[in-house]
Amino acid sequence: MLRLLLLAIPCVSLACAADVGKEGIRWWSHIQVLADDAMQGRETGSPGHLKAAQFVAGEFERAGLKAAGTSGYLQPVKLDERRLVEEASSLALVRKGKVTVPLTLGDDATIGFRSDLAEHVDAPAVFVGYGLVIPENHVDDLAGLDLKGKIAVYLAGGPSSVPSALRAHYSSRGERWRALQKAGAIGMAAIPNPKSMDIPWARSTLARLNPTMTLADEKLLEVRGMQFNIQINPDRAPTIFADSGHSFAELLALADADKPLPKFPLNVNFRAQVRLKRAGVESPNVAGLLPGSDPKLKDEYLVFSAHLDHLGVGQPIKGDAIYNGAMDDGSGVATLIEIATLLHEEKIKLKRSVIFLAVTGEEKGELGSLYYASYPTVPKKKIIADINIDMFLPLFPLKYLEVQGLDESTLGEEIRAACKNAGVIVQADKEPDRNLFIRSDQYSFVKEGVPALAFKFGYEKGSPQEKIAKDWLRERYHAPSDDLNQPVDKTAAAQFDRVLLDLGERIANAQDRPHWNDRSFFRRFAAD
Repeated sequence: MLRLLLLAIPCVSLACAADVGKEGIRWWSHIQVLADDAMQGRETGSPGHLKAAQFVAGEFERAGLKAAGTSGYLQPVKLDERRLVEEASSLALVRKGKVTVPLTLGDDATIGFRSDLAEHVDAPAVFVGYGLVIPENHVDDLAGLDLKGKIAVYLAGGPSSVPSALRAHYSSRGERWRALQKAGAIGMAAIPNPKSMDIPWARSTLARLNPTMTLADEKLLEVRGMQFNIQINPDRAPTIFADSGHSFAELLALADADKPLPKFPLNVNFRAQVRLKRAGVESPNVAGLLPGSDPKLKDEYLVFSAHLDHLGVGQPIKGDAIYNGAMDDGSGVATLIEIATLLHEEKIKLKRSVIFLAVTGEEKGELGSLYYASYPTVPKKKIIADINIDMFLPLFPLKYLEVQGLDESTLGEEIRAACKNAGVIVQADKEPDRNLFIRSDQYSFVKEGVPALAFKFGYEKGSPQEKIAKDWLRERYHAPSDDLNQPVDKTAAAQFDRVLLDLGERIANAQDRPHWNDRSFFRRFAAD
């Protein structure tokens, strides 16, 4: 009998592998719909995005989820759209009040317009290091600086002594601007560190003419009073420092050595003229509900989230102008559908209820998730956790899983257990300068006090897998080549879906709801 049981084990393993293979093919089939050219890149507020939302709503219904929007499965979100009229806008440096050095929009710098900028600005610039104020770690880059009426110029990044999630929070647009505005600044200019840029400048600048959006609800505006906002091409940054007594190369060397950055006047003014076109837009979130089975715990909600929007139709690269967003984030939405489908097919009963949420406007600043976290379709205080799935990049076998927020809450224990069960090694954030913890929709829930996690396939430093991931960012991230023609490990994606299904079961069936760890900064956002 023992011999027969041992002989049967490989057959069971092969059967499981076959099932995972089929699940990976099904997962990919959802992406084939979402990232098809017919969706026109799923730009927020576009007909293509609405078509994609209707597809997701249909898949949620097919998986047995109940409608959990405000209009069936949909939760419409009103937005204000802005577009830059580049031919009527300009940017220049002014030295000693008279020598003007024009900056070419696109090549030298880009104008950020997620707020109503002043039409005309002529103001002196001050270099403020990383431009961070982090009281918990006694960091104050603005102390002693005269910033009244001035432009704060900063280098992206921060000291390694600050935990990555905490640094990411204070590096967010809203937190950074609050500190700069309090110090008297009227605007800011960011210089990316070339070593931590996801996208080469020449490609990233193609998006400068895309529309930006903010929520129409003024109570949810994170940036007010900003008159000037640009990003500077690091290759052109030496020009900015020409009269300051410091060089950009010197500052990069200090940053690379993790040494403090000096702060000093740049002895130059930024002069800008900005013209924007405005319009109103509406775009929906999609929400489905799996009711819990426990009489008491069913009134608590676990949220699985992913973003449905992408970049739409933009500047062509190699003749292709449709930014399909297969991995970013068709992959995450496909995983939402798969987890809901697996729960339905396998008749898995969960004690707590689960919201499956495909949000709009992530590429515009996490707007759909901010709206849902502020105006959820279930009682806000009953949302216990958010598991966010965004561009997890199943480009190779799943051996390591990097988890954002791993050590911030008890959710870290649950994902470690789920990964151990799957034979997957858990990794914490290895690239804190990328600020990943604030760059997707989990952050909207974190700010409401909800414990959250986000994920991407991990790797060992110096491995072939690291090169594959880095190459993907450089060549496909926010490019038309993030499409259906790229190589993807479908089996590994299905294994990831199973890990998250296990994670969801653990959270939904646990006796206690998740909570922030005692040492987590984000505890302060939690309701008493």
